[in-house]
Amino acid sequence: MPRTIWSGAISFGLVTVPIHVQSATENHSIQFHMYHLEDMGRVRTRKVCELEDREIQQSEIGKGYEYAKGKVVPISDEELRDLPLPTAKAIEIEAFVPLDSIDPIQIGDGYYLAPDGQVAAKPYKLLVQALGRSSKVAVAKYAWSGRERLGLLRIRDGAIVLHAMHWPDEIRDPSAVDPPNETVSEEEIEGALALMESMTREDLDGPDFEDTYTDALAKVIEAKRDDRELPEAPEPEQPTQVLDLMAALNQSVEKARASRGEDADVRELSMKTAAKKTAKKQPAKKSAVKKRAGKEATGRRPRSA
Repeated sequence: MPRTIWSGAISFGLVTVPIHVQSATENHSIQFHMYHLEDMGRVRTRKVCELEDREIQQSEIGKGYEYAKGKVVPISDEELRDLPLPTAKAIEIEAFVPLDSIDPIQIGDGYYLAPDGQVAAKPYKLLVQALGRSSKVAVAKYAWSGRERLGLLRIRDGAIVLHAMHWPDEIRDPSAVDPPNETVSEEEIEGALALMESMTREDLDGPDFEDTYTDALAKVIEAKRDDRELPEAPEPEQPTQVLDLMAALNQSVEKARASRGEDADVRELSMKTAAKKTAKKQPAKKSAVKKRAGKEATGRRPRSA
């Protein structure tokens, strides 16, 4: 069972749900240590006091804030836990919003919120069912690790999940990317839609979504441990310069279909499917324009600027 990271409560109006916070993810990466290559002695990080020039123990170390050169205010863990904030010991729900109204770039790590004892079971279940029926997510504030945070609460298989979120002012302006000013043709867009259609899946199960890096690293470690020859690395595909975008899209569609065991000669069919989907949206726009034109013909004046 995952260990409890934090204990507190969800505050939902006047309803309080005592909860334990547990990590919702696991790290399966292979971890390395630092070693002296000459004799393979372990290299460790030592904590040294700059004033006394000696190594000190963890029990002698605490947090502090330097407000001026050489002027430090010590802050204890107890003082951080007892901050004068309503969110210091509770996850305060501030609003309920549609999930698609939140930019995914704001959403971070996920944590399971488990009810703390029998007294929390009913209000926990109430929040689960209410959130599920509303098709909304809750936006909340809470304080962990020395700072107040923004969070998103959603339901996953009957459990409440808390996602850490970035504050809006922490998101950088995408205009810094400054993509070049280029135009694409309707045919190229349809080709991209056909490629997306050929790569569409219902889930993320299967070998395409397994951690092959960790598997490859484990094979290298096993080979070195057993004094065997290292496994050969496959030849990477050399990236080719895109000269004909449509040709690249067509070849990509055929390759994606072939990798899924479908006929490779489906380029024309895929292009027609994408074209139909695009064309279906056009009449609706035209009819809307006609309706507006009809209303204006009846004597309605447009609003003045």
